[in-house]
Amino acid sequence: MAQLRDIVFDCRHPASLARFWAAALDGYAVAPYDEEELARLAAMGVPGPEGDPSVLVEGPPGAPRLFLTLVPEPKEAKNRLHLDLVGDAAEVERLVALGARVLARHPEWTTLTDPEGNEFDVMHG
Repeated sequence: MAQLRDIVFDCRHPASLARFWAAALDGYAVAPYDEEELARLAAMGVPGPEGDPSVLVEGPPGAPRLFLTLVPEPKEAKNRLHLDLVGDAAEVERLVALGARVLARHPEWTTLTDPEGNEFDVMHG
C-alpha cells in the first residue's frame, strides 16, 4: 500500500510560504541548511536559502513533509485539494496574525487562505 510522504505546494515565494506553514503547524520547522546544501544552491546560482526554489518543511517523525516549490504562474482558481487543521477561534486568529486570511466562518470550521491564496480549513473542536 502507498503511504503519504510529502505534500507539495506550488508557489511564488517558497521561503516565505515555508516559514508560514512551519509556524502554522505544531511540530514543523523549515529544514536547516547545512554547508552542502548551501554549496548546492550556490552552484545553481542561488545566493542563499531565501532564493531556494524548493524549500523543505519537516514535521514530527512519521508526519508528511511539506515542499514549497517555485512555479512562475500565480494561483488562479480554487484548490482541488486542501488541508484541514484542527483548532479553536484563538488558533484561527493566530493563523491570521501569521498572514492567513479568513474567507468564511461556519459553525464547525473556518476557511482561510495562506499568504499565497491556498485555501485550508480549521475544524473547530
